[in-house]
Amino acid sequence: MTSTKDLDPAPGEAAAALRELLGLLHQGAPVEQFTRPAERARAAGAGPAEQALVEEATQVALGIRRTLDQRRRRETELTALFDTAGDLAALRDLDAVLRAIVHRARMLLGTDVAYLTLNDPVAGDTFMRVTDGSVSAVFQQLRLGMGEGLGGLVAQTARPYATADYRTDDRFRHTPVIDHGVQEEGLRGILGVPLRVGTRVIGVLYAADRAVRAFAPDAVALLSSLADHAAVAIDSARLLEETRAALVDLEAATETARAQSEAVRRAAETHDRLTRLVLRGGDVGDVAREVAGLLDGGGLVVYDADGAELARVGAEPSGLPDGASLAGALAASRSDGRAVAVGGVWVCAVLAGPELLGGLALGGRAGLCDSERRLFERAGLVTALLLLLRRSVAEAEDRVRGELLADLLAAPAAGRVHDTPSRILRARRLGVDLGRPQALVVLDCDAALRSRLAAGAGRHARSRAGLAGPYQGRVVLLAPADDPGALARTLAAELGRAVGAPVTAGAAGPAAGPEGLPGAHAEAVRCLEAMHALGRTGHGAGLPDLGFLGVLLGDGADVGAYVDRVLGPVLEYDARRGTELVRTLEAYFAEGASPARTKDALHVHVNTVVQRLDRIGRILGEDWNTPARALEVQLALRVLRAGPAALPRPGAAPRSRVGAPPVVRSTAGS
Repeated sequence: MTSTKDLDPAPGEAAAALRELLGLLHQGAPVEQFTRPAERARAAGAGPAEQALVEEATQVALGIRRTLDQRRRRETELTALFDTAGDLAALRDLDAVLRAIVHRARMLLGTDVAYLTLNDPVAGDTFMRVTDGSVSAVFQQLRLGMGEGLGGLVAQTARPYATADYRTDDRFRHTPVIDHGVQEEGLRGILGVPLRVGTRVIGVLYAADRAVRAFAPDAVALLSSLADHAAVAIDSARLLEETRAALVDLEAATETARAQSEAVRRAAETHDRLTRLVLRGGDVGDVAREVAGLLDGGGLVVYDADGAELARVGAEPSGLPDGASLAGALAASRSDGRAVAVGGVWVCAVLAGPELLGGLALGGRAGLCDSERRLFERAGLVTALLLLLRRSVAEAEDRVRGELLADLLAAPAAGRVHDTPSRILRARRLGVDLGRPQALVVLDCDAALRSRLAAGAGRHARSRAGLAGPYQGRVVLLAPADDPGALARTLAAELGRAVGAPVTAGAAGPAAGPEGLPGAHAEAVRCLEAMHALGRTGHGAGLPDLGFLGVLLGDGADVGAYVDRVLGPVLEYDARRGTELVRTLEAYFAEGASPARTKDALHVHVNTVVQRLDRIGRILGEDWNTPARALEVQLALRVLRAGPAALPRPGAAPRSRVGAPPVVRSTAGS
């Protein structure tokens, strides 16, 4: 009789194997350990049926393990994706977002390298943006044309592509540049998935190994999920950056608008202040002080069209441009229509249309902001208005002064006399006192410059309480002065510089009262014409300065004054010392300027003659014996010998010494 043990020698081996398989599943043991229960069952003598049962249970257990592994991996991947989404949502910087995406892709897929390219719509390609695990600089700078290589194909088709070995895969369009970069990086297996925002592809996310690797569908799905999260994060970061940039631009625009509003407010306030200043009757100096205060301490100088200074506020002369640089700066400002900086000084042309009226120079302010520059230029406009007003007033006043001057210089008609009291009253209303001795100067220059000469003469006349204006084709100036010749020389020099051309001035006077002015004018004209004839154009003088020629040209010439001017010092010396210097001069010229013959005529020693001539040289000047001076001296001696009848002194009695015989007290000394 056969026992159950003989029929089933290991009735508990199958159950033990099943329990062991369940324990391995519970422990998550490696796959190789799942074959051991079947091996032990066979070793224990399990029957075929039990062995088959154990084998079947082993396969089921392995299937369960694979399912559990897949679920664990999926759970890990989902957890990683969730963490990635959280991390990406917390990032605000686009570069940080891109680096996080690439690093997470490399970690999730366990590859050697991960990288990301972004599409360039302008260039029509996709370029390497971020890498993780890369060691090749060439690879990190790759650009892939649409359809080129694996990445270009993904970017073009918006579909994922994978290759176990890119180098030998002929599905892709290989290019030397891409192949060189891939080979230098040492990549073989590559997986690329598109980064999509809606239907738009913005780039490609890659995972790659340096060994041959076939990427499973799960890997493709995992990288695609990460790419979807990444695309949203990239687009959000881009929108955030655009929003930030827009906010920065908006803030800058707001600040610009605020600054412009402040500039407009300040400009309006400045305009109102300057307008009130003008309406109150302020002058150029008032405007300069106001503008200097508005510009916080800058020194300001106002010039007229000739470069003459009209007003100055807090500016040091050493810091201002000289004549040449000022003229160049005014020309540049006039051309640009804006204030210009020259050597640390701002210069603004004062214009009325195309006409240059003057200029402003601002020192002590190396830089001006736009609002301050506009304020400075507005000051130029107000200054132009004031200069135009002042010129209009001056022109009206000059017309009145010119009319009075013409009345004073015109000779009365036959049978009529001038209304002297009326003319004196008219002059007094203009600030001119005709009761004072008046010097009269006739000025001449090139005809094209005569208007500028008249304007300059008008300024001089107003500063001297006189009159000036055009008369009979020349410019005439009438002003109180004791020395008409000195006034003529001053006017010729200063007005010549003002008009930039030679100015000739002939003077006469001083005339006492309006009645003597027509004659003084005629005498000044003769002096001016004589100066032209003598080649003294560009100089100033009176008739006495022309020597005996002036006596000949003079109207009612004062011959006694001529003798006094030429010989007066010698006559006074003889009268005071009792010497015979005048008699020695007469003998010296009578004897042909020979000291030897002169000593015989005077009956003195030749040394006495030499000593007397030396004394005369010290009295009259070392040039007394030059031909021109010698002629003057001889003429004066002849007039002196002619006696009092030859010495009319209009308006005054002859001086006692003129015409009196020389006093002879000594024949031995000088």
